[in-house]
Amino acid sequence: MSPPKENVSLLFKLYCLTVMTLVAATYTVALRYTRTVETELYFSTTAVCITEVIKLFLSVGILAKLLTLSTQNIIRCVSADEWLHCGSHNVVANVDPVILIQPAFWRLQQPRETGSLARLITSLKENVLGSPKELLKLSVPSLVYALQNNMAFVALSNLDAAVYQVTYQLKIPCTALCTVLMLSRSLSKLQWFSVFMLCGGVTLVQWKPAQATKVQVEQNPWLGFGAIAVAVLCSGFAGVYFEKVLKSSDTSLWVRNIQLYLSGIVVTLFGVYMSEGAQVLEKGFFYGYTYCVWFVIFLASVGGLYTSVVVKYTDNIMKGFSAAAAIVLSTVASVILFGLQITVTFSLGALLVCISIYLYGLPRQDTTKIQPSETKSSKERLVTV
Repeated sequence: MSPPKENVSLLFKLYCLTVMTLVAATYTVALRYTRTVETELYFSTTAVCITEVIKLFLSVGILAKLLTLSTQNIIRCVSADEWLHCGSHNVVANVDPVILIQPAFWRLQQPRETGSLARLITSLKENVLGSPKELLKLSVPSLVYALQNNMAFVALSNLDAAVYQVTYQLKIPCTALCTVLMLSRSLSKLQWFSVFMLCGGVTLVQWKPAQATKVQVEQNPWLGFGAIAVAVLCSGFAGVYFEKVLKSSDTSLWVRNIQLYLSGIVVTLFGVYMSEGAQVLEKGFFYGYTYCVWFVIFLASVGGLYTSVVVKYTDNIMKGFSAAAAIVLSTVASVILFGLQITVTFSLGALLVCISIYLYGLPRQDTTKIQPSETKSSKERLVTV
């Protein structure tokens, strides 16, 4: 028996839709702005590291809050197939979830931790400090997410925000393929059709990439597309892997998030040292940071986690509409801020991507169930005989 659905007003659903759309679109445009317009370019690896630190503190705070509650029905995990429609890291919805947040899968379930601050400390000792094997297990998605998040910076340094927003939707077929291979799930014929349509739309967008006339920095579109390809592969694999870890034990979601972010901090610090260590030591960890850079970090961390909260009140169709609306907003902002010149191939490709997202999110028809009307007519025929 399926759990009863929550009665949510249309106004609140529109609010959730607005939040998901604005976070996804604003994050992409703001990140693009900080990588192409500002004079003193900051170190992207340090921004990824700080994002992980903020998300760690947020997760600890949320876990502490949950430990003081005795109410029922707080959290359960949902599939990566549902998560990928959030619309960004992530930002998560996407800002990805975009992007820079890791998936926090929300739904209803009985909380397993209740108590006081002492219970929080005990839980952290047992599940984090006292579980090196679990930390090592979560280091796999941490490493993959760190690569994904850094690739987002590389991509948006070489591609326009609108082109990035459209191309990044390749995370849908990538995640779908991972769920089929790793979780033994199946896709409907309509979903497979939408996957191929999406790939065709992205191909059109990349065939003759739209140019931004107001961006003066040197760019390499092929490098940007390669970075997106790596990012979507990482997004699909890490999302499904994390879901599999969540469902393999009864450990709380937020304990898992804390383990994930702790490993992520170690991995990203190592990335800072390896890629830009000498420059960071010379110029400082926060070199080039402006209000816009901190705003990007805020969207990647706080905005992403907040999106994961409101996304439980939406369905797949609304998530698909949110992704399509984010593409439109990113395109409009790119025309205004960066002088993007929209081409016919870009417009057609973006339209195909939006349609494919909608088709992919349509509910699957269950042909194994007999409709009540059919059952009634069958009984009438039997009585007549």
